Amino acid sequence: MMTPANIQTETHICQTPDETFELGRSLGTRLEPGDAVLLTGGLGAGKTLLTKGILEALGFDVDEVTSPSFTLVNLYKTESADVYHIDLWRIDQSADPRFAVGLDEITGDDRSIVIIEWAEQLGSYNFRGNVFRTRIEGDGDDPRNVTIEIEPAR
Repeated sequence: MMTPANIQTETHICQTPDETFELGRSLGTRLEPGDAVLLTGGLGAGKTLLTKGILEALGFDVDEVTSPSFTLVNLYKTESADVYHIDLWRIDQSADPRFAVGLDEITGDDRSIVIIEWAEQLGSYNFRGNVFRTRIEGDGDDPRNVTIEIEPAR
């Protein structure tokens, strides 16, 4: 599959959960309102752990960050942004996930940063800002191979 020239690709190997958290923290320092982080990876791959790192970088207490598996959307307000942490794992396959979580309303918030777990359920969507398509591979005690494709804002 060819990658358009304006998309940057980064690859990282995280040997430990702490390294996955630190990668999230590094990513969080690069985010601005309008941006989206689209996370894919199996159960236990580290999607929520990466999200915790992102939120720590944005000044939020990571002890308050939980997976939104049952609530679908968690909102974390920081000084610089309203961070919407969305989990599409439990969305009914026949439902439109954009409508189910109110994505149009969320992205209409000028302060929003969107983090979506199980983003492969989303399909195509035009975000306002940069999109960080983040794939985490590995499970159990194995290292995590993390690929981040950065699509600049249109």
